[in-house]
Amino acid sequence: MRYSRFGLTTLKEVPAEAEIVSHQLMLRAGLIRRLTSGIFTWMPLGLRVLRKVEAIVREEMDRAGALELVMPAVQPAELWEESGRWDEYGHLLLRIRDRHERDFCFGPTHEEVITDIARRELKSYRQLPLNWYQIQTKFRDEIRPRFGVMRAREFVMKDAYSFDLDADGLAASYQAMHDAYTRIFERLGLHFRVVDADSGEIGGSRSQEFHVLADSGEDAIAYSDDDGYASNVETAATLPVGAPPAPTAAFEKVSTPGARSIEDVCGVLGVTAEQVVKTLIVDGDDGPVALVIRGDHELNAVKAQKLDGVASPLTMADPKTVRAATGAEPGFAGPIGLDIPVYFDHAAAALSDFVCGANEADAHFRGVNFGRDLPSPAATVDIRNVVAGDPVPGGTGTVSIARGIEVGHIFQLGTKYSEAMGAKVLDPDGRERVLEMGCYGIGITRIVGAAIEQNHDENGIIWPAPIAPFDVVIVPINAHRSDAVREAADALYAELSAAGLDVLLDDRDARPGVKFADAELIGIPHRLVVSDRGLAAGELEYRHRRDSESRALKREDVLALLGSPAVT
Repeated sequence: MRYSRFGLTTLKEVPAEAEIVSHQLMLRAGLIRRLTSGIFTWMPLGLRVLRKVEAIVREEMDRAGALELVMPAVQPAELWEESGRWDEYGHLLLRIRDRHERDFCFGPTHEEVITDIARRELKSYRQLPLNWYQIQTKFRDEIRPRFGVMRAREFVMKDAYSFDLDADGLAASYQAMHDAYTRIFERLGLHFRVVDADSGEIGGSRSQEFHVLADSGEDAIAYSDDDGYASNVETAATLPVGAPPAPTAAFEKVSTPGARSIEDVCGVLGVTAEQVVKTLIVDGDDGPVALVIRGDHELNAVKAQKLDGVASPLTMADPKTVRAATGAEPGFAGPIGLDIPVYFDHAAAALSDFVCGANEADAHFRGVNFGRDLPSPAATVDIRNVVAGDPVPGGTGTVSIARGIEVGHIFQLGTKYSEAMGAKVLDPDGRERVLEMGCYGIGITRIVGAAIEQNHDENGIIWPAPIAPFDVVIVPINAHRSDAVREAADALYAELSAAGLDVLLDDRDARPGVKFADAELIGIPHRLVVSDRGLAAGELEYRHRRDSESRALKREDVLALLGSPAVT
């Protein structure tokens, strides 16, 4: 491709609306252009990257035995009502009415549609196992779309759905998709981790997320290199700590005027957050419930809302409810003397001589101990976020925390949708069996943004070679004044293209500095500079996008170098 015919416009300044690096660089490099909030046009340069991602995904899905189809983007409300998600999915659904006043939605996902296909097409166990997939545009009406393609309203997704006769078959299909996803992200050239996760609104018995590691990631990942453990912080388990040490301090009530936060309490009493417990009052199924965690820990909503009696989704009680349950304003609640269900986190129950709210305005207790000042809990629970240094559940070593960008998610759905929608087949004994389903998604457009978040510097994008829009950029110097340079650049362009490389020839009448800056911004892995001086020496100037210095390269060595895995 000749730059002069590519219609590419790059930007020097960072667009005001771009909050994160990938959004900034995708706009500056001309990969995307914003149409409206959360909706983007993929320009030719960005589309080249997107198509390369799709190609790798498609090849590995086909290799795993999945069959490609394309389902309608617009879906009738009746299917969503059958599954119970028409109301459950809420405002994320873009709802549409046709001229006959019938309700539809622009599909954010396709569990309902694929289940409808299955119940129509699958009649016998002999047709199983089966896995259908598609690569298609989705729409989720995000309340606050942000971060460019990372949290857009319209996006491209690969979603696959497996159908099996029993749980063992589902487990095998799930593992096949796990292996396929691992190959996909390895081929994409991305540093990633697979983590255990919560199934969320999709549902099912087991799920795992594939995260591209990047400092800007929205999700926290708990992992250990010692035993390969990895989990989303939402689902990473913490372990019981053991019995608390023996008391050493006297129990007393102390005045803490205005000290509602852990930080305030620590400042007034001269203690650390690890010596304080916070008592959080949340809504329950039959009234308020108290959750007690250590002051330096964060409540894990996903874990807490699974406790018996705790309302889901987890909701903090309003001030009136807190006052009725504790006798004090929020910020001064404590576990002593409460007449409501109380759950103690493992770590909180292992404290001695701790500080807690006194259930009285502007007052706290200090020197509190279980068995002396309040009953020891009959059992403790895991309701906090894991932190760095926690022991790895069921393994050796300790937990580290990294940031990740979720780009893939696989689920064992079981019979959640097939039961609701009557998707059944006959088993070998002629009996009807509800199909076991799996669901497997990859965010195609999100992968592009995640790749940039993981691979960039102050000058622009550094594409992993498998998804770079071009393999090499040729930069002629002063070609408009030198026939020799122009002819050599044209010949090199033809030779590299004939060898199967994607080549961009920067034939613009522009200063070398402008061309170099655009090449770095766009992030093409290999750069070859053609100049009169180099031609006189029989050399080209070569630089890999990750290198800080250029080096001379004999023209006859160009193809050998660009074909070497060591420089991809």
